[in-house]
Amino acid sequence: MTKTLRPVTLTREAFAPFGDVIQTEGAKQFTINEGTTTRFHDLAHVDTLEQAGRPIISIFRGDPRALPFPVHIMERHPLASQAFIPLSCRPYLVVVAEPDIADGKDITADDLHVFIAQPGQGVNYARNVWHHPLIALDMQSDFLIVDRGGEGDNLVEVHFVEPIAVLEL
Repeated sequence: MTKTLRPVTLTREAFAPFGDVIQTEGAKQFTINEGTTTRFHDLAHVDTLEQAGRPIISIFRGDPRALPFPVHIMERHPLASQAFIPLSCRPYLVVVAEPDIADGKDITADDLHVFIAQPGQGVNYARNVWHHPLIALDMQSDFLIVDRGGEGDNLVEVHFVEPIAVLEL
């Protein structure tokens, strides 16, 4: 039987087992550029150097997903972290699985955590964290992505024949 999951508020503390929340609130900050700019410093651990990888920056444009939304896929990146920074002022969903699951086929609805990210909040998935691909809500949304380029296979996907959960607000 498929379990219905509702998102909880995205906080640094709740998301810590899966990576970093990228936001200005609570960040180390200081003034630069002759006092005209505030720098919010070192917001995420970018991990891309495995197997001579290099950081790359891309823009993903996500089409909105209708709710309720069935979870049919999860993915992870064994060689690097992957950061999603919204360029649109819209909330989006973040779905992750418990970090100790080695094989994605073993993921169950009870292993999933669903967060609603608010405008101004990005996420940085740590290396090997199972997560759902981008889930934009309401409207098409752009995200700045920081991840890994280079040799090596940095994507593992698992597809479920039946949804393992349904997401609702």
